Amino acid sequence: MSDFKQLHDGSKLLHLANAWDAGSARLIESLGAPAIATTSAGVAWAQGYADGDHMPADVAIAVATNIARVIKVPLSVDFENGYSADPRQVARNVLRLIEAGVAGINLEDGNDAPSLLAEKIAAIKGMGRDIFINARTDVYLKGLAPEGERVAEVLRRAALYKAAGADGLFVPGVTREDEISAVVAGTGLPLNVLDWPGLPSADELHRLGVARLSAGSGIPQALMALTAGMARDFLASGNGGPLLAQAMPYGELQALFL
Repeated sequence: MSDFKQLHDGSKLLHLANAWDAGSARLIESLGAPAIATTSAGVAWAQGYADGDHMPADVAIAVATNIARVIKVPLSVDFENGYSADPRQVARNVLRLIEAGVAGINLEDGNDAPSLLAEKIAAIKGMGRDIFINARTDVYLKGLAPEGERVAEVLRRAALYKAAGADGLFVPGVTREDEISAVVAGTGLPLNVLDWPGLPSADELHRLGVARLSAGSGIPQALMALTAGMARDFLASGNGGPLLAQAMPYGELQALFL
């Protein structure tokens, strides 16, 4: 069993404070994170692209390669839809991540047919290379089924993805305890949920059987807001404002990369 897969064994809730570049990944690792996962939104914004499959695969792979260069813990990459509708091309893209040292990926269905994601998963697994595939379904996030039918739709999709070889299931947007419990019981896959308004506490999620909790794009969104405020103050007055007093020391940051 790979080190990354073992982190999903349910003995502890895996907390993933998602990174968006090599610097943020190295910083999060230094705080004791057992693994690093990226946020596709944060990566896209940092590279000057909109979130949602707008970033070229080469850019996403380059960012992942740079992160893998500076960290020692396992890296999981939010790889959106694999940056292709062709399962064979998605597998080729993922092979480049594996060769860069990536241990896991998120691969999502989005608005595509569930059968397409299953074909992509099967193509990746067909390469015979070791990578943890966390199949993300957007049933809740995008309202792909009416309320009251979402658990059943998640379970239907999860069965397809598991049969194709998925190692985990990511259901962003699910928050109700009864629905989380039903997904945990009905899939046989480690469940990943997203930090979301109304989500139970981390301790309660662990009790419910959730294996993995992701921060998503919340951290880079908050930092973008801070950056906007400080830059606005500086442009208006020539001073970055009171938050400068809380800045990490230059030497402390520099030491992360020496």
